[in-house]
Amino acid sequence: MNYNDIVHRIGRITGISVLIMIILIPTVICMKYNIFPPVINLLKGIGMVCMIYIPMCAAEFATYTPMLGTSGSYLAFVTGNVTNLKIPCALMCMENVGVKPQTEEGEVIAGISIAVSAIVTVIVVFVGMLAVVPLEPVLNSAVLKPAFDNILPALFGALGAYWIQKQWKLAVTPLAIVVLVFAIFNVPAGAEGVMIPVMGVISVISARIMYNKKFVKEV
Repeated sequence: MNYNDIVHRIGRITGISVLIMIILIPTVICMKYNIFPPVINLLKGIGMVCMIYIPMCAAEFATYTPMLGTSGSYLAFVTGNVTNLKIPCALMCMENVGVKPQTEEGEVIAGISIAVSAIVTVIVVFVGMLAVVPLEPVLNSAVLKPAFDNILPALFGALGAYWIQKQWKLAVTPLAIVVLVFAIFNVPAGAEGVMIPVMGVISVISARIMYNKKFVKEV
């Protein structure tokens, strides 16, 4: 059994186990307190969520797996925080080491970086859990509220600025289209993820055209 076969076997077992545990927790709570929701309401809720998240999941799988490799993909999708933590961590580590995605070296570096990232995340969350009560007056301070309200924009802005400056020509078309879509259409809150597969296709097509026209050296 080679490396990929071992990774796929462990990854499938781990993924199925995590999925069972995720479903099992609310099921046990419902059984314990006899608070099962009406079946019709449950199915409606599941249907509404699936309409949004199934296309997002398919788009993320097709977009992120080539960057993360086999082991990195299993680890990232099981531990979560893929876009805002695992992807930047893996890409930054591969760049610092001087390897590229979709190579054996990139596969190893991505897997190690995501594993370390997951461990660090658990430690930070655990420390934060212990400190949240003593720090509650500070965290609820009106002075710090604007900072907490803008954590995600600050995070993605910093990440975006770094990658945009590396290949700014490739970012022009996707950014312009996203700005126009949100300026013209009233995109409902929570539906931004629907743009992921659309912008993924547009980004690949525009990058390929620029590469063929010699506007960029690498894609």
